[in-house]
Order: sequence, then C-alpha cells, then structure tokens
Amino acid sequence: MDRPDIPLNALRVFEVAMRQGSFTRAAIELRVTQAAVSHQVARLEDLLGTRLFLRTSAGLVPTDEGQALFPVLEQGFDAMARALERISGRHNIEVLKLGVVTTFAVGWLVPRLAAFRRACPMIDLRLSTHNNRVEIAREGLDMAIRFGAGRWPGLEALPLARTPFAPLCAPGTGARLRQPAELAREVLLRSYRADEWPRWFARAGVACPPLTGPVFDSSIALAELAAEGAGVAILPVAMFSRALAEGRLVRPFGTEIDAGGYYLTWPSERARSRAMAEFAAWLLSALEADADMAAAGPGRAAGP
Repeated sequence: MDRPDIPLNALRVFEVAMRQGSFTRAAIELRVTQAAVSHQVARLEDLLGTRLFLRTSAGLVPTDEGQALFPVLEQGFDAMARALERISGRHNIEVLKLGVVTTFAVGWLVPRLAAFRRACPMIDLRLSTHNNRVEIAREGLDMAIRFGAGRWPGLEALPLARTPFAPLCAPGTGARLRQPAELAREVLLRSYRADEWPRWFARAGVACPPLTGPVFDSSIALAELAAEGAGVAILPVAMFSRALAEGRLVRPFGTEIDAGGYYLTWPSERARSRAMAEFAAWLLSALEADADMAAAGPGRAAGP
C-alpha cells in the first residue's frame, strides 16, 4: 500500500486538537503556541485537500472527514506509544490512564491500589479524579469510572456496583433523630441530583420538606460537612464504610433508595487493550470478593 507523504507532526497536532476540542488546550498539552497548532492543522488540511475543522463562534466543530480520521490516528499513536515503551526498556509494562469519579476513588479504589499493583504488576495505572463529568478522548484517558444509569452515547459501559443511598450524619445529629419526619428540623445537604431527597422521603412514607441551601457536586464534600455536624447528607453508603466504621458518620435510618451505579466506561469504537481488559477483570473480581464478604458479615441494622 502506498503511504501518503504527510508529516507525522501535523497528524499528531490534529489528533490532540480533536481530543482536546480546542487549539488553546491542544497548545497547552503539546507545549507550543496556539498559532503553531493552527498552522499545523491548516498545513494538514492543505495537504489532504479537505477541511478537518469548521471554525465557529462556539469553537471548533470537526467535519465528517475530521471525525473519520481521528479514531484511526488515536489508535495508531497509542500503538506507537506502546511499542516505543517496550523498545525503550519498559518491556511489557503498559500504561493505563483512568479517570475515576472522586467518591469511588476515595471510598473504594485508592485503598486497594497496592493490591492491584501486586495482582497486575505489568500495568502502570495512572489515575485522575473527576466529579462525574469526564470526556475520555478529550482528556487523554483510556477508561473512566463514573456514576449513573449506565447509558452514555458513544461509550461501552461495564456495570461495577450499585450502591444504595441513605441519610448519613454526625453522631450528635443522629442521636436526636428517631423518625424520618424529624429530618424536617435538620439542614438537608443536597447534591446536584435534585431528586434524591424527594425519592428518599417518598420511600420512607413521609412528606419531603422544602429543600433550600447550597448544592454540591461532590459526595466527599457532602460527607465532610455531615461529619462536622453541618447537616444530614444522602450518600452512597458503601463508599463511606470507613467513616461509618470509625464513627465519624452514622446512619440513623435503614430506608434507602437506588440512585444508580458505578460503571467502567471506554469509547465504543476503541478495541480494549491488554491493560484495559486486565484492569476490568481485576476490578470485577475485587468487587465480587467485597460483596461476598459483606454477605457473610452481620446483617444491616433494622430501621424505618
């Protein structure tokens, strides 16, 4: 097959610009000026004889040709990176860049990283956290763990765990709560998922009081505020097992709701690498072991 005489650097700049969705962010990743990025993309368009981006007031919009070229280049550059790492002495070690919603990272994954490294020593796992808003390709990730209903356009989603949500609070706050209706006298800390408290009160058979005050996009922040006695937060219970075991948080009521689950996601058009497959297998195995331990342990305390 004849190979076109296209400069590799121009292809690389285009791939980064597509992934970042911005010449400015591409320039930051490549450590060059925005003008240099624009020049390389324009040069590539001239060589190919077609537009790859439309420049609009809303930003870059890839053309059909740009969208068709991007996944091919992304996979090609990933393959080259893996080959170069092996040749440069890293042998069979494969880098896996993973974005993790902060609640899952702190509440489950980080305490188990040592076990993962023992089980999969040939994977160099590089973590970054997010607040459940993440774009895998644009952020240069291979996979991402997020919370939701399991449906994201253009992504494969592997179910990991569903975790019930329930009110958690400081021990002092919990000591004065006997019935769900008494929550109306407390500050109810809220997340951006506005239906959580109404659904929980409906499940408890109690009218939901007016919800006011600030809204937070992090369960970690909600848990810290609750532990300090600033109010009652509705949280994924399993992700705060350590705080519950240490007595920093208590669960005053047994009533819970299913608000979604954690999923491992990756782009649908991307074939899973060895590292991606091994990490997914380890993740499922570790979660299954945890579930077996929880089932064998003492039952959940009864409550309304």
